[in-house]
Amino acid sequence: MVAEPGGQAPDQPKSKLGGVAAEEFSLAASIGGVRGVIESVLPYTVFSLVYALTEDLQVSIISALVPLAVLVIWRLIARETLSQAFSGVVVIALGAYLANKTGSAKTFFLPNILKNAGFAVLYAVSILVRWPLIGVVVGPITGEMFEWRQDRRRLAAYQVATWIWVGLFLVRLAVQIPLYVAGNVTLLGTLNGTVLGIPLFALTIWLSWLVLKPVPLAKTTAQRTAEATERTAEAAERTAEATERTAEASGG
Repeated sequence: MVAEPGGQAPDQPKSKLGGVAAEEFSLAASIGGVRGVIESVLPYTVFSLVYALTEDLQVSIISALVPLAVLVIWRLIARETLSQAFSGVVVIALGAYLANKTGSAKTFFLPNILKNAGFAVLYAVSILVRWPLIGVVVGPITGEMFEWRQDRRRLAAYQVATWIWVGLFLVRLAVQIPLYVAGNVTLLGTLNGTVLGIPLFALTIWLSWLVLKPVPLAKTTAQRTAEATERTAEAAERTAEATERTAEASGG
């Protein structure tokens, strides 16, 4: 990630998007980008605001599902994949079901809280087993694939970047759990849709980029083989030149 967009350092593997831009894109795209964040937080904001105004659980649930449906339809019209929106849709739909089933507004947020807890554990475990998820997502897009696992500096950078994402989920949990226990639905939904949404997501992307930016992309096996072949050819050429000079000197 040392080359500028539009250029590629000669000793780095080529990425699909080029240098820094590739990693910025891949980190954001890994959870659906800004639109993915909006899809995951907007329904909670709408639910909370409507519930605060009406205290009607059914109306609040319907109001929360409307923007989600609009965003999904938008993806379908644009012929975009629904895979990135799928988890958000499932979590929100499950929350709506639980809230309707229990008659408690706060249970609308329970699946989201559990999702953040699950991701925190998953990301942390991925680091401990030396398969940090940020590397798994970013590597194929930058062209490194999984060669970074053989590059000590690059592996360490991906581990630190993944810890940053663990921090994102833990910050969310630190805010969500006390509000959930207290039953403060309005503040819980408002913070989900504001501070814990795009601002925290953007900060996490930026910090991850700062960690990855100074560390060169890992070289692929093909690239290392090509470089070794080139060094062997250069050595053979130098040997031939030395032999030729020796022969000329002996003949003289």
